[in-house]
Amino acid sequence: MDIKVFCPLWGHEHENITDFVARVRNAGFDGLECGIPLDASDKKELLDALFTQELLFISQQHQADGSDFREYKESFIKYLHHNLDGNPILINSHTGTDYFTFEQNLALIDIALDFEAKTGAKITHETHRRRFTYAPMAIQPYFEARKEWTITADFSHWVCVSENYLEPFSVIMEEAFHRTAHIHARVGYQEGPQVPDPRAPEWAEAVDKHLQWWKRIVQARRAEGAALLTVTAEFGPPPYMPILPFTRKPVADQFEVNRYMKDLVKRELA
Repeated sequence: MDIKVFCPLWGHEHENITDFVARVRNAGFDGLECGIPLDASDKKELLDALFTQELLFISQQHQADGSDFREYKESFIKYLHHNLDGNPILINSHTGTDYFTFEQNLALIDIALDFEAKTGAKITHETHRRRFTYAPMAIQPYFEARKEWTITADFSHWVCVSENYLEPFSVIMEEAFHRTAHIHARVGYQEGPQVPDPRAPEWAEAVDKHLQWWKRIVQARRAEGAALLTVTAEFGPPPYMPILPFTRKPVADQFEVNRYMKDLVKRELA
């Protein structure tokens, strides 16, 4: 099974996209993950840069919004279609909210499944705070209700929400391993979704916990005969990245941390 590692655009939106995509390529990443810009010229510049650098692409549906469920549902459908541009390997979706009812969030899963069937696109639903996937105990009823849908496994959020390394949720975690189609390789800890620097020895336990989960995903995907697993090294900028008091200087370089995570993932999951 081939493992491809992606870089996030998140945290680098202020940079020239053509130059940044070239930097991603030169750093050894296989692709880029980001939302499709709404502005037509910005979208063209992004897609042209990806084509020039021969990088793979994962689009991110994070724009859906609305004052009530009806508006949100219409927005969700609109942005699924919008994020088809550029022929992405998959669409990583921030789906629903933690305050929609079970039936409402389940309806969004069904919309995504129908969208997949009609377009051939692959949609994964990210395990993320504020979404219906925000915690292992919250996701279990959706696993039981629908067998076909898959997740982007970002377990850093679950560690933060649960305030533990997910020891009480072994059954749900086993299901999550088999449901994972994409990984966000960020390392969380009991009190936050991102350790300050995964290279520091004081965070070795947290890094190892996440590596063990990612290895279980690799095992599950290989057992199912998958040819490809995608991973995005997704350490983020401030305020995910802690800053030094008064100076507002980040405690680490985001791009260098993600390059380190790329190398770690390729070495440990190969």
